[in-house]
Amino acid sequence: MTRAEEFQELRPLLFSIAYRILGSVGEAEDAVQETWLRYAASPTQPTSTKSFLSAVVTRISIDVLRSARVRREEYTGPWFPEPLLSDPYQDPERSAELADSVSMAALLLLERLSPLERAVFVLREVFGFDFPEIASAVGRSEVACRQLVVRARRHMDAGRPRFQADRKEREQLAERFFVAFAEGDVDGLTELLAADVRMIGDSGGKAPRWGAGVSGAANVARVLTALLAPFVRIGGVVEPHQVNGQPGAIFRDRDGKVVNTWTLDILDGRIQTIRTVVNPDKLGHVGPVADAWAVVRETTRIRRLTD
Repeated sequence: MTRAEEFQELRPLLFSIAYRILGSVGEAEDAVQETWLRYAASPTQPTSTKSFLSAVVTRISIDVLRSARVRREEYTGPWFPEPLLSDPYQDPERSAELADSVSMAALLLLERLSPLERAVFVLREVFGFDFPEIASAVGRSEVACRQLVVRARRHMDAGRPRFQADRKEREQLAERFFVAFAEGDVDGLTELLAADVRMIGDSGGKAPRWGAGVSGAANVARVLTALLAPFVRIGGVVEPHQVNGQPGAIFRDRDGKVVNTWTLDILDGRIQTIRTVVNPDKLGHVGPVADAWAVVRETTRIRRLTD
């Protein structure tokens, strides 16, 4: 194969590594493109193209993450990863690890790690790279990489819920949730929500938070039903969709433009958290982005007219 063909074959893996390190679709795509430029300019052919390209994209991602950390510390309101509708890399032998590692909850846990810990953890625990490859990728000894993995594992395990929801049960519960949501069934929604459920929104100060900051099953159920009816009346559509390997949804305005995305954190047979990404800077890869302020103004006007 030519270099370009080899690179295209490995592109899904490279993107998936970069996205898990960075939590950003745009930055991951840029890291992959920079990896190609370096590979194309390299005068020698590596013994293992996969190891070489994985190492390059990892180093680039570590550097980008170090500078991104400063911006995230100054971010307005809660920061969430950019929503990912589908992971381009598939490996049947590691399907469970791949799906879990791309969830919003897992990516937010990864934010607790240093850039180096995060990269080593992703390469080892998610993609199963061996320690010589990891050591070469991050420029550390194998012993140091083993220590980094142990430390990262400890941080991740401390933040993980003790009992994970079965994937099939999770999908069934989400389906019931969206049926109750569409029907405006407050009691049905309340039954599916954890007592201390929270709605959390990432707007970055560039869009309305739209229901975020509400907690408690009864309060969240009432807010959800109050939001949906006027949204539908102005032509809005709620499209259930897997987001970051979790049950979720894409909200679109009457023109099909993206207003926001949802992900549902499900545990112990209840929805624990509804995470909303409404920052327009994080939605461009999902599709053309709506004016969320205009949508909220219109839904608010409709709701007042019908009250």
